Amino acid sequence: MGRWRAAASLLINHLTKTPFPSHKHLPFSLPMGPKSLFVSPSLNPPLRFPFTRPFSALPSQVSVYTSDFDHVSQDFYNQNHGFLSPEEEEEIGKIPIKAFFLCTSIDLKSMQAENLSNIVPPSSRSSNYIALRYCDFPPDVTALEMKDKVGGCHYMVVFQYGSAVLFNIEDHEVESYLAIIRKHGSGLLPEMKKDDYCVKENPLLGKDMQGGPDYIVLKTLDTDSIRIIGSVLGQSIALDYFVSQVDGMVEEFAGINRAMEKTGTFTMDRTKLIKLVGKANSNLADVILKVGLFERSEIAWREAKYAQIYEYLREEYEVTQRFGNLDFKLKFVEHNIHFLQEVIQNRRSDLLEWCIIFLLTIENVIAIYEIVRESTGVSL
Repeated sequence: MGRWRAAASLLINHLTKTPFPSHKHLPFSLPMGPKSLFVSPSLNPPLRFPFTRPFSALPSQVSVYTSDFDHVSQDFYNQNHGFLSPEEEEEIGKIPIKAFFLCTSIDLKSMQAENLSNIVPPSSRSSNYIALRYCDFPPDVTALEMKDKVGGCHYMVVFQYGSAVLFNIEDHEVESYLAIIRKHGSGLLPEMKKDDYCVKENPLLGKDMQGGPDYIVLKTLDTDSIRIIGSVLGQSIALDYFVSQVDGMVEEFAGINRAMEKTGTFTMDRTKLIKLVGKANSNLADVILKVGLFERSEIAWREAKYAQIYEYLREEYEVTQRFGNLDFKLKFVEHNIHFLQEVIQNRRSDLLEWCIIFLLTIENVIAIYEIVRESTGVSL
C-alpha cells in the first residue's frame, strides 16, 4: 500500500507542475467549450490536465472539436437544430393530392366487389362515390391499429361520374392505381384531365384548418376530411372537363357566325344541329345531376369543421363562379341554336312554299290542257 501511495503522489506532483501549453505552441487552436456552472475562475484548483476539454453541467449542442463536426451530416444537423429554410419547413409533412377525370362513368358496384378488402366503410348515405385505403405496414401491425393513421396509407376516392382523387400517392405509382379504375370505367377519355393539390397535418394548429398557397393545413386529417377534400376536387376536375366540352361548342358556333358574316348563309344540316342541342343539354344535366355541384355534403352538415373545409375549398377552386361561366356559355350556345333552328325552319318553309307553287302550277297546266282538249273535240 505504501508503494502505491508513493507512486500516486509522484504522478500528481508531476501533473501539477506540467504547464498547460498555450495556443501558440499548438498546431491548431482548440475551440473553447462552455464554462462550468456556478464556479468562479478564481476558485478553480491548480490541477490541470493537458489536451482535455472543459466540463460543463449543460450538454453542448455542437461538437467541441471541428473534426467531430466534419463527420456529422449537414442535413441531420439542420433537422435536429431547426436551421431549415422557410421553404423546407413549408414542405415538411405535406401529403400530395392528385385529381383525375378519366372517363364519363365508373361502375362503383363492380369496383367495390373486386376491392372489398380496401373499401373504407362509408360515413354517409351518399352512393355516388367510394373510398379505398391501401396501407404499407408490416404484417404484425393490424389494420385496426392503422385505421386512424392516415399518413401511413394511400387513399383513393372514386366518383361515379368519372373523377378519381388520389392521396399520398407518388407520381411513379399513379398509373398502377388508375389501372384499377379503368377496368370499371366506360367512355374513357383519350386525354384525361389532371390537377394537383396538397394537404398538411399540424396537430399544434390553433384552429381546425388554415389555408395556404396550393395547400390546406388541417389540425386533424382523418377519413372524413379525405372524403370532403376528394368531393370538392372531384367536382372541380369534372367541371374542367365539361367546361372544355362547352368551349368546343362555343368555338364551333363562333366559326359558323364568322362564315355567316362573310357569305350571308351557313351550311350546317339539321341533324348536326340537333346533335349539338343534345350535347349542350346533356352537359348541363350531368353537371347538375351526376356531379351534384349544388348538393351539400352530408358530412359537412354534421360537423362544423368539415363544413369549414368544404366551403373553403369550394371558394378556393371558385366552383360557383366557374359554373356561372359555364352557364353563360351554355346560354350563348342555346341562343345560337335557337337562331339556327329558325333559319333552318325558314328554309324548310320556303322549300315547302316552292313545292306548293310547283304543284299548283302543274295542276293549272293540266286543267288548261283539259279545257283546250274539250274545246277542240266539240268543234270537230
